[in-house]
Amino acid sequence: MNADATEYTFNLRDGVTFSDGTPLDAAVVAKNFDAYGLGDAEAGFPVSEQINNYVSSEVVDDDTVTFRFSAPSPGFLQATSANGAGLLSSATLDGDLDDYAPGNATGVIGSGPFVITEETVGTELLLEAREDYDWAPEASEHQGRAYLDAVSFAITPEDSVRIGALTSGQADVIRYVQAYDEDQVSGAGLQLFAPQTQGVNNSLSLRFTNEILADEKVRRAIVAGVDAQEVVDTVFTENYPVATGVLSHTALGYVDLSDQLAYDPQEAERLLDEAGWVPGSDGIRSKDGQRLTLVASEAKPQPLSRDTLTLVSQQLKEIGVDLQILAADSGTYAEAITDPDQVQLYHSMVGRTDLDVIKSQYASTNRDANLSDDAELDRLLGLVASTADPEARLAASADAQRYLVEHAYVIPLFEEPQVYGAQPYVQGFGWDTVARPIFYDTWLEQ
Repeated sequence: MNADATEYTFNLRDGVTFSDGTPLDAAVVAKNFDAYGLGDAEAGFPVSEQINNYVSSEVVDDDTVTFRFSAPSPGFLQATSANGAGLLSSATLDGDLDDYAPGNATGVIGSGPFVITEETVGTELLLEAREDYDWAPEASEHQGRAYLDAVSFAITPEDSVRIGALTSGQADVIRYVQAYDEDQVSGAGLQLFAPQTQGVNNSLSLRFTNEILADEKVRRAIVAGVDAQEVVDTVFTENYPVATGVLSHTALGYVDLSDQLAYDPQEAERLLDEAGWVPGSDGIRSKDGQRLTLVASEAKPQPLSRDTLTLVSQQLKEIGVDLQILAADSGTYAEAITDPDQVQLYHSMVGRTDLDVIKSQYASTNRDANLSDDAELDRLLGLVASTADPEARLAASADAQRYLVEHAYVIPLFEEPQVYGAQPYVQGFGWDTVARPIFYDTWLEQ
């Protein structure tokens, strides 16, 4: 890497191949990151939110590749290790949208320890160990072939079915143990793991381009009217620490902003009074004939989202705010969550172990959780992504975190884990830095 993080050169490991036998050389690495960094509309690849300021690649020789950027891109090194930047074979990259459609998983060729051999759409995915795999990361507990012969993923959306599969011995490991099932798992003598996702906390983002939420006093009132501690105590367990800032306390660059996020319903009522919202006969406030009604979007990927939002709705009702919940299975959901006049509180989070994670969540060019038009916020987030000096970059992240809280753009709720249950005989089960499962070192005790 050069001094200003605008150029990175990689010397590739010798002897690495894809599962179709083709070499993992500089040309295919360049082809991968050109797709991620520039996007590929024909293949359906958007520009990766994890790769900023990408310009081009250069194949120096078979084992050496250089990447260049239009501005500092200090998050690039971490981005190359993310699962969203996994290296694919040249033949896989040559595919189009149809080739990546459901039913074509066996055509995805990578260089990892397992190979996809069977797919039943929406039901099951079978991965089998690659016999010639011998280039695991140095931090792995072993080298060579994976211990397991195969891993079968059963896609099971229903919580009760997943838990039943584990407790009955049909499943060795399950992902997504709900908080209310944790005691059942532990009580049955099974293993429970709850690694943190280490990024932007599970939060509600306030869409301040909405007419009601354009008033900062209203936003500040809503922040003060939400009791995150009660949410955790009522809905979750100790594996879900109360958020004390925009980022998880284990995340790089975390700033403790708990003093600005304290639950204070009296202050919330004072702010709403000051903003001209008057309680009606049913307790819900109104102003100029308009009720203080807002909509929050249920988030299926987030644990117990509906339960969380239901409790938040009850809390906000106490200060005169009517919070409705848009169900994730609503026919208008996809359109509604992109419109600040239909959804004003957006429930989400994002995990990543790089300072860029805050840009991924809040920049208007990325996930844009707030549907923002705030140029200053974008400027601060841009500094996080484009500042080469590590200390200055940490300071930029801190500034962005404070800005989000000071302007009441976000209500952090809790630090979100990924919770797994496993049989007692499962050994070596692990996860990456954002809690996604890794089965390379896993083995089953006889």
